[in-house]
Amino acid sequence: MSDEKPTEPGQALERLLTIMARLRDPQKGCPWDVQQTMQSLTRYTIEEAYEAVDAIERGGIEDIRDELGDLLFQIVFYAQIGKEQGAFDFASVANAISDKMERRHPHVFADAATSESELAAQWEAIKAQEKYKAKHTHSSILDDIPAGLPALMHAQKIQKACAKVGFDWPDIAPVLDKVNEEIEEIQAELNEATINQQRLEEEIGDALFAIVNLARHARVDADTALRRASLKFAKRFAQVELAAHNKQQSLTQLSLDEMESLWQQAKLKER
Repeated sequence: MSDEKPTEPGQALERLLTIMARLRDPQKGCPWDVQQTMQSLTRYTIEEAYEAVDAIERGGIEDIRDELGDLLFQIVFYAQIGKEQGAFDFASVANAISDKMERRHPHVFADAATSESELAAQWEAIKAQEKYKAKHTHSSILDDIPAGLPALMHAQKIQKACAKVGFDWPDIAPVLDKVNEEIEEIQAELNEATINQQRLEEEIGDALFAIVNLARHARVDADTALRRASLKFAKRFAQVELAAHNKQQSLTQLSLDEMESLWQQAKLKER
């Protein structure tokens, strides 16, 4: 095994494809890699995509590079399996996306429309034409939205698809009213003498859906907003843990009021 690494993109990719083929070799490969199928890999692909997003959010250049490498390896893995099945290989995958990008960007490759509104209309028209050619029939504008997307992203894509055909609030004010209405319905359910857990789940789901719609109208990506809020919470909570540790106390020894005090101190430090 040589210590020299290729510096040209094509050579580096060829090295990775060779490694992947070796890992999948039925006699000399890795038993785990040999056992994998496209179906068994999907969970790892989702995990790697999230880890890449997390690395980008945190901003560590080496981590971003490594996670993008892991994500690329997933594509190479699928391509190798496709090649073994005689279905497709990496070259055909790369050519398919290259063809699509050239087809969807005539303003770059064919000197077509140039204004922003023309580009948006052109993009949607080309996508619609591609989908029609692929399916010939189309029973719903929501058919092409993958059900396996993360919940927030799934909700946002459904809303955007419906908005394209005019099924949408004209401005943000009624959207915010809808959010408040859904919160009131949760409160009403919680005020019942006997709480129906299924109805409560439904009301909370409706409220979350409304919040995603509010984010969309406010031009905020709901998934990104929630991810950043979670990271902010985790950072503050780590400060609470550190403050307790410095006092030689565990969190379980502190009252809720004491932890809340440490929480507020953590917030002040951020400011």
